[in-house]
Amino acid sequence: MSRPLITATLAVMLTAAAPLAYAQTMSPRPATPPAERTTTPNDTTARDSYTTTGGELRASEIIGSTVYDEQNENIGSVKDVLLDRSGNVRSVVLDVGAFLGMGGKYVTVSLNDIKTDNNRLTLNQTKEQLKAAPEFHFRTR
Repeated sequence: MSRPLITATLAVMLTAAAPLAYAQTMSPRPATPPAERTTTPNDTTARDSYTTTGGELRASEIIGSTVYDEQNENIGSVKDVLLDRSGNVRSVVLDVGAFLGMGGKYVTVSLNDIKTDNNRLTLNQTKEQLKAAPEFHFRTR
């Protein structure tokens, strides 16, 4: 066999084998297990995915979550959590009235008004009450 033919054959084999070698070195990212619901003998309330075992709320789980009223109706979703300069939660921004991502508005509610029972976020206000609330605007630069 001639040298150029051997070189071309080797180049084709390496090119064809590269994706296989790369695929073998890529390990899938392990899925983060969801927070488990646990109860302790002294605590009769079940923990949900929104809280840690210490009872702190997880912003990463709250943002983007659907919020329901007490009649189990979808009233919106959490858009953001606003902090003051000290790091304390000032309010929670909800996206209400949106249909397929359009036509809604942002309103703020107190974090204390949002309950995390039955592994969901519940607010003691109706969608109509939130639509009547003052609109919140993010300041842009």
